[in-house]
Amino acid sequence: MNVLITGAKGFIGRNLVSQLRNIQSGKVKNYNVSGELNVFEYDVDSDSKKLEDYCKEADFVFNLAGVNRPKDESEFKKGNFEFASTLLETLKKHSNSCPVMISSSIQAALDNPYGESKRAGEDLMFEYARETGARVLVYRFPNVFGKWCRPNYNSAVATFCHNIANDLPVQVNDGSVMMRLVYVDDVVDELIGALSGDEHRDGNYCFVPTVHEIELSKIVDLILSFKKDRESLNVPDMEDPFTKKLYSTYLSYLPKYGFGYPLKMNVDDRGSFTEIIRTSDRGQFSVNISKPGITKGNHWHHTKNEKFLVVSGRGVIRFRDMNTPNGEVIEYFVSGEKMEVIDIPTGYTHNIENLGKGEMVTFMWCNECFDPERPDAYFEKV
Repeated sequence: MNVLITGAKGFIGRNLVSQLRNIQSGKVKNYNVSGELNVFEYDVDSDSKKLEDYCKEADFVFNLAGVNRPKDESEFKKGNFEFASTLLETLKKHSNSCPVMISSSIQAALDNPYGESKRAGEDLMFEYARETGARVLVYRFPNVFGKWCRPNYNSAVATFCHNIANDLPVQVNDGSVMMRLVYVDDVVDELIGALSGDEHRDGNYCFVPTVHEIELSKIVDLILSFKKDRESLNVPDMEDPFTKKLYSTYLSYLPKYGFGYPLKMNVDDRGSFTEIIRTSDRGQFSVNISKPGITKGNHWHHTKNEKFLVVSGRGVIRFRDMNTPNGEVIEYFVSGEKMEVIDIPTGYTHNIENLGKGEMVTFMWCNECFDPERPDAYFEKV
């Protein structure tokens, strides 16, 4: 299948091209795209002669080319209507009635220059379908967000993510505005589905099924919380689909030398203990480093429970049931060469000893974050 993408260097175009390339190379196989896939990329700086070749060979066209922030309003018509007209005329010239998709906007329902240019492009497509019998797919996208979207252009989400990640001010004129948003990966999945006729359709128009509606002020608050989370070691609620997608988007706007952030290492003569992540509902994640011959622990818990995973070095984790005085000591020998998670049950005093010649590194999870007011840890030698 030969797939032509116009506006291939734009926001949606780049994301669509990259995933089609992944399909083409066999890196992903979860799409219903059969046969050999060839991707033709066309953009404003492409040789116009290429459009002739591509329109002759294309089996499907994604027309993502368009203008939404021109220097002059006349560019709306040139970018959103005239190019679409040229594209369709070129297809007709080569008697190619392959399916054609066009990216319109919810603003096509409004009487402004941008909306009027988009609506004219839609009408052109519908007329083309009546004339040629070609299958046309008109998508009136709401606001699309995700990685590779240009900030300070036409996306409030991109602008907020960029500015907050780079310590720049943000301006919200009316936080009560309700935003209707679609995530770029959901858009790409929908468009790739359309290749095999699996698009979602309502009458003349196609749509992306997953739309998020959220107040503008809440979007800003979420992004600000993402920035603070790096200091508090918290992570967002990934069970919420919008939060998950917005967080992925935010991270893509971090400055190139701002990916890392420091952690507080609690160091003593035994080694170190460092918290990595603290969550309100999934507990705490930490890394423990023990020097050779060092034993840590010798305590037990009422409700607190943990998981230990030695990732480097070798050692032994010992347990004794507090309900059995002078009871059996249970030993689990652990090593980074054969990684195994060891649960630390309540009511068992326990310790971990480094048996190796070098440092032993243990990844630890606890079901609750450490609270110095209620530590739930009671000293008792194993």
